[in-house]
Amino acid sequence: MKLELEARKGIGMRLALVQMPNYGSKDENLYKSLQAIEIASKQGADLVLFPEVQLTEFFPQYPGQDAHKYAVTIEGETVKKFCDICRNNKISAVPNLYLLENDRTYDASIFIDKNGEVKGTQKMVHIAQAEQFYEQDYYTPSDEGFKVFDTEFGKIGLVVCFDRHYPESIRTEVLRGADLILIPTVNTKAEPSLMFEWELRVQAFQNSVILAMCNRVGTEGNMCFSGESIVVDAKGDVLAKADDTEQILYVDIDMQESLKIRNAKPYTQLRRPDFYL
Repeated sequence: MKLELEARKGIGMRLALVQMPNYGSKDENLYKSLQAIEIASKQGADLVLFPEVQLTEFFPQYPGQDAHKYAVTIEGETVKKFCDICRNNKISAVPNLYLLENDRTYDASIFIDKNGEVKGTQKMVHIAQAEQFYEQDYYTPSDEGFKVFDTEFGKIGLVVCFDRHYPESIRTEVLRGADLILIPTVNTKAEPSLMFEWELRVQAFQNSVILAMCNRVGTEGNMCFSGESIVVDAKGDVLAKADDTEQILYVDIDMQESLKIRNAKPYTQLRRPDFYL
């Protein structure tokens, strides 16, 4: 069994997590999102991560409504505007949108590179159905599984919100080479924030991977979003954590750290999957 992972080209990067509220309309949310990318670029950021379904209120808190008016397509004007702003500012961005594709709707993050090109999408794989999270009424489960994207900084994975509660999600992307995994989410103050932090820290430690989770803020209906966007290094230590207010959280990341730690503590390389269910 090969214990030493192959060295990969990668350099440090500055990550910006846009902890934003719902501003009241799809157009205003889009305007604020594009503005955040420009602001982050001026602060030297290389990549911008947004919360889950950033262009609308969190409509899945209500069961069985018609949300098709919120859906966007990869070829549509909304994604084009994100691509244009990334190209003009030479910065990558990962917006999370209500994606319409082949007459099905998905909770999907779109990876856009600094040239304004869509590198791919990551759709939510596991779809929740619980009070205030009636997501099966709106989202189709991913038909593509988990993806990892090659970038100039290293390999970056995406895990959408609820998927992070399944250890197989993080582990699968790590086994596919992810050095950093980005997580857009909608956590509320009614949920166990401390447990969510430790969930990330333990998975980061067990998989020797950097995790970055971006949440929204504000009150919508009966939900009060907690913010507390967070970045955890490959040792499980917190690099940065926001409070519950609107802000952009900046974190400088050593993308080679995951590889170095994985080689020093080869947990993933010593797995014995023949014995696992």
